[in-house]
Amino acid sequence: MQATEPTADPGAGAADPARAQSFPTPTVKRRVTVMIYEFFLLFAVEMLAVLVYILLTGNRQEALFQHGLKLWLFLVTGLYFTWCWRDSGHTLAMKTWRIKVFRAGHPRLPWRTAIVRYLAAWGWFAPALLVCATFGLHAKGEIAIALAVGIVLWALTAFLDKDRQFLHDRLAGTRLAQMPKAKTKTKR
Repeated sequence: MQATEPTADPGAGAADPARAQSFPTPTVKRRVTVMIYEFFLLFAVEMLAVLVYILLTGNRQEALFQHGLKLWLFLVTGLYFTWCWRDSGHTLAMKTWRIKVFRAGHPRLPWRTAIVRYLAAWGWFAPALLVCATFGLHAKGEIAIALAVGIVLWALTAFLDKDRQFLHDRLAGTRLAQMPKAKTKTKR
């Protein structure tokens, strides 16, 4: 019977900032696929956060508590992403697709950089949400169209960058890299 054992961690050399530059940038298609996968994982995290919030507030429905829930979800989401990026350089979805986030000259992403990247990444959604609020768009279809247009426009920013990085990575001074497959050796 054969077993496989990783002989090299695909991210082992990635801690070296100079080496991180040698890894290729993942394709836009791959990064968007990771975002879709991330949506499903984040949905579970946020459902747990909603449960905690409801238990703590007694499910009060006043406007203050409704805004509080939005702020709570924003903070929980931010903590999820920034902690993952700071801790290992990737979230579970990014790890599955072998994508890692780096900042040149740093073996680990600094907290400040992770927070800036998280806030800048709201560029995927914030402009569309502002358009909806400004023009009073409340129908699901209108919101979906505004979000789709915003997401497509933000995704196109990668094609304006020489390294094919998204705008939020450029603003945060980070870079996404495609990690190599782990080498495995056969054991007997």
